[in-house]
Amino acid sequence: MDQQTIFLTIIGMMVVTYIPRALPALTLARRTLPENMIRWLGYIPVSVLSAMLVPSLFITERGFDLSVRNVFLWAAVPTFVVCWKTGSFVGAVATGMGCVALWRYFLL
Repeated sequence: MDQQTIFLTIIGMMVVTYIPRALPALTLARRTLPENMIRWLGYIPVSVLSAMLVPSLFITERGFDLSVRNVFLWAAVPTFVVCWKTGSFVGAVATGMGCVALWRYFLL
């Protein structure tokens, strides 16, 4: 591929990515959304995060895994508790990293 084709491909991908993000922002910038819609939109980040996280917790290279060898699944339990009780992102990350490190050091 020549440089011009690569450059035009990158520009095209930028435009295609930018339009779906900019159009709603420009369209809704001057409008007030109903309270129900604002509440519903608040669930989208949680839904997307769950959709990305759940498969990585339950599925390993061995398939669906609920065994004691699934380190990330069992480290997620105290991590979720810390996140829920404290609301601290840093605390949740530290808990998750600490649990995985301890689990691997002592049990695997």
